[in-house]
Amino acid sequence: MPSPLIENTVNFVKEKLRGAEAGHDWFHTERVWKLATKIAENENCNSDVVEIAALLHDIADPKFHNGNESLALEISSEFLTDQDVPSEIIGQVLFIIKNISFKNRNETPKEIPVELKIVQDADRLDAVGAIGIARTFNFGGFKNNIMYDPGLPPQLDMTKEAYKKSNGTTINHFYEKLLLLKDLMHTETAKKIASERHDFMLRFLEEFYKEWKAEI
Repeated sequence: MPSPLIENTVNFVKEKLRGAEAGHDWFHTERVWKLATKIAENENCNSDVVEIAALLHDIADPKFHNGNESLALEISSEFLTDQDVPSEIIGQVLFIIKNISFKNRNETPKEIPVELKIVQDADRLDAVGAIGIARTFNFGGFKNNIMYDPGLPPQLDMTKEAYKKSNGTTINHFYEKLLLLKDLMHTETAKKIASERHDFMLRFLEEFYKEWKAEI
């Protein structure tokens, strides 16, 4: 049975994410939470920090809040303080939320705690494979991005600011992010899962291009 704190956090996040874009809604958070919990079983870590951070990691995604990267930290800090969570735990959770994003990967300290590795792995796993494909096309539709344009090549090695402003095609996003994630996993558990999901995405792309060219 989840602890009262975890139950309260689940209820808080469900309410906060009511009506969120489908790729970053409660169900995304729930999947990340479940994956992080399973990965943590094979790691020497603080499981409470892992669960709380996984639940709060997308409480206020900056791309849906005018790029505000402080809002999630403020909301999480206020909630955890109200729950009488020790300041040390709050600090660890906020560190994970601040550093989990793919776009911030070049700003993250080289030495990071295992709890961040676990939650980051879980979040990245939800961006690859069948679910990752579905989320990518859902978000592309949400932004009314073009699915694919052979005349628009992927933009590799984008700066953080360029990545945030990018309105490239949905297929390009595979090359700009999704296909890079396999080699960014930290834990052995995540590496195995990511490898399988990575291969699935490659098969999808192969079929996509075949159909796009009207090959029989």
